[in-house]
Amino acid sequence: MQQMHDRQLRDRLADQTRRLAAVRTPLETVGPASGYGARATAPAATPARPQRLSTGPTVSYPDPPHTMSLQECKTHMAGDAAIYIKSRFAVCTGIQVTTVWTRSNGNPIGTSTFALYIRGTVKDNDRTIRYDYDATDFKKIKTTATSGLQIKIEGSIPQVWPSRARAQQGGDLPVTKTFDQLQQMPSAHFIHTVRYAPGQGTGSGAADVVFGVYQPVVTSTLPPGWVGNSPAVGKPAMIAPRWDAGKYLGNPTGGGNPANKGAASFSYVATLIYSTNSAAPERGVAAHIKKAYTTPGATKPPNRNKKIAGQTPSDPLHRLYLDDRRRKTNHARAVSSCRRYFGADYTDHGTKDCDEFPFQSTYEGCAQAEFDPHAEKNNFSVLPVISRQNQDAGILLAQFYKKNRIIDGMDDGFLIKITS
Repeated sequence: MQQMHDRQLRDRLADQTRRLAAVRTPLETVGPASGYGARATAPAATPARPQRLSTGPTVSYPDPPHTMSLQECKTHMAGDAAIYIKSRFAVCTGIQVTTVWTRSNGNPIGTSTFALYIRGTVKDNDRTIRYDYDATDFKKIKTTATSGLQIKIEGSIPQVWPSRARAQQGGDLPVTKTFDQLQQMPSAHFIHTVRYAPGQGTGSGAADVVFGVYQPVVTSTLPPGWVGNSPAVGKPAMIAPRWDAGKYLGNPTGGGNPANKGAASFSYVATLIYSTNSAAPERGVAAHIKKAYTTPGATKPPNRNKKIAGQTPSDPLHRLYLDDRRRKTNHARAVSSCRRYFGADYTDHGTKDCDEFPFQSTYEGCAQAEFDPHAEKNNFSVLPVISRQNQDAGILLAQFYKKNRIIDGMDDGFLIKITS
């Protein structure tokens, strides 16, 4: 029985070592950071209920959350999720650090564990990202020497694009304390702040974007006389921060202070929520998108291979803003398709618009195949939709773009979710 117990402890330590050494990049990551480290295959944890609700007659897209409590982080990280993405401005990750205590004879005689949670948040229109670190849930089993177990906690930035960009950092990290010292603190809570000033990014005339990789690191070092993997380095899922100062996004002037223009966010696909509910102002457009996703063969123009982007993190939609000619061509192709398949009076005496999906303001719009020779032809859908509903959907889309800081091009992306 004791030999089986020892073997289980050794297996647990080996598994912990493998997991701590892995760099996990969330599946939802967009931009250069998406190619950093080992890409996760499972989706991140996300809010259980859609944030987009139809409330009253005002056409207004809700503000994304900018805060997260420790308890909320712990709750969503309780399963197998490597990261919880509440919004582009509030994410968390975490790791359980286990030490198997072994003497020179190789027999394990005890274990100690604790959890480390890291929350990244950004205030509205702010360039500073705040990372809150909390060490919690300390446990000891049988014989340990935790009074001498050194725990180092730090936040690293192993890569940034462009490489010339320089960060301003603040807070409490790095910090080194023993396991017992952390456990005895009223709150083992530490802060790390990271800020990149504007003017350091790429596309400076339009977006001025800095992409980065933020990697929390926890290192455990055994006291003398104990055998095992030491120092053991743990790395939870990396976080993908981003800074921009796009003139077409929020806070383009910094309130009169150029040093504060633009904002930070996290480089993950955002999700646009539309509703088919009878009270939703965008209901006609939502119903059209739902049809295009669920029964694409029944939409116009006909194409049996039609598969429209925006349904999965691996195939998102991409915002088109800077190329005005391409946006206009998207719309022109949509209108000509509406006339062809629904007749010259598809507007029903001016009461309907030609709704196009993907949107005119995306690279996947109706004219995609004209600009990309590798794109599927007729991989879009058009449908006459009541004008007011089409226009309200456009208002919501514009607000979604701005509030979530969606930038032009392939280094960003968003998904669509239709609710009822």
